[in-house]
Amino acid sequence: MVSVLVKIFTKNKSETEKRAVTGKICGLSGIFLNVLLFAAKLICGLLSGSIAIMADAFNNLSDAGSSIITLVGFRLSEKRPDPHHPFGHGRMEYISGLIVSFMIILMGIELLKSSVTGLIEPTLPEFSLLTAIILLAGIAIKLYICLYNRRYGKKIGSSAMLATASDSLADMISTGVVLISSAVAKLTGFVYLDAMCGLAVSLFILYAGVRAARETVSPLLGQPPSAELVRRVEEIALSEPLVIGLHDMIVHDYGPGRLMVSLHCEVSSDENVIRLHEAIDGVEGRIMRELNCLAMIHMDPVDLNDEVLIELNKALPDIVKTVNKKATYHDLRVVRAAGHINVIFDVLLPTGAIVDEKTARSVISDGVRKTVPECECIINFDTDFLSRKQEDE
Repeated sequence: MVSVLVKIFTKNKSETEKRAVTGKICGLSGIFLNVLLFAAKLICGLLSGSIAIMADAFNNLSDAGSSIITLVGFRLSEKRPDPHHPFGHGRMEYISGLIVSFMIILMGIELLKSSVTGLIEPTLPEFSLLTAIILLAGIAIKLYICLYNRRYGKKIGSSAMLATASDSLADMISTGVVLISSAVAKLTGFVYLDAMCGLAVSLFILYAGVRAARETVSPLLGQPPSAELVRRVEEIALSEPLVIGLHDMIVHDYGPGRLMVSLHCEVSSDENVIRLHEAIDGVEGRIMRELNCLAMIHMDPVDLNDEVLIELNKALPDIVKTVNKKATYHDLRVVRAAGHINVIFDVLLPTGAIVDEKTARSVISDGVRKTVPECECIINFDTDFLSRKQEDE
């Protein structure tokens, strides 16, 4: 059903419009299906007196509320930039996902309270064929919700939809637990089983809520870009013959489909500046067209014929690794003054690396002087904004 609707309503739309329409269709479908499940399970729970089934029913109601918030988030994220938000409103989708996760956690807490009450005052729930059918239908519907949210969430890059898919998978498991516990309680007469399973379901919901919160907070705080995006930007930049290297890449995420990339491209100082400017403009244009990213590139001129620079470029990779095994350097330049040489460069450290900068400067400077005895080192320490795994060496 969802695939057919997406195909019909996204026909002849732009990529941005397709993304918005897909999110709305998935959100509306989630609202309808979850409300349907809530009503069916609520009736079943009231008839049977099962705490676990009631807990599962209200979990579905919270899922419907989550779909509404996700839908509103998609709608708000479409708003055009304004004077107060020049980068647009794309992060509203992340904020809506965070609100959804808080709702899941709140519902888990309430269900936890009900389950504890059930353990204190246990009752034996009724179990019938109708109950089994409703719960099995609930598992099938949740599987469907999980599959289409995962499919289209990956396709359009929506963390909110992927969180919904994970939540639906958790619901499938919790409903299965409820089904089994109700049947076993009916057969064995164990009055505590229903409340115990309700307790397990509530803890599972809390886990899903915390995980969803973590996944939506990460892009809001500023997570590293994907390795694939970094690789493609590097490929495009280095495919330009006049670019001999790059560094200082930073990716700013202002919401799905709203990325801004800045980097430094190294070019020969002997090349014509107008030709270099045209080449860099070409690289920016390719990044924007092929990766849908706003690109800003700074040119760093490099003297390829300076003998001191040539010697330093051979020695520096090993010298900076004495401070940290993953350290690299860039922006190396030599400034000659009366009686001495200033060697200026940046050292890039992995994110989270703990380094005593005063000691590191001394160690690196001593290493550089073995290559260029008369030099003075001016070193700046940078952080790697693309690092995914932080390890102190």
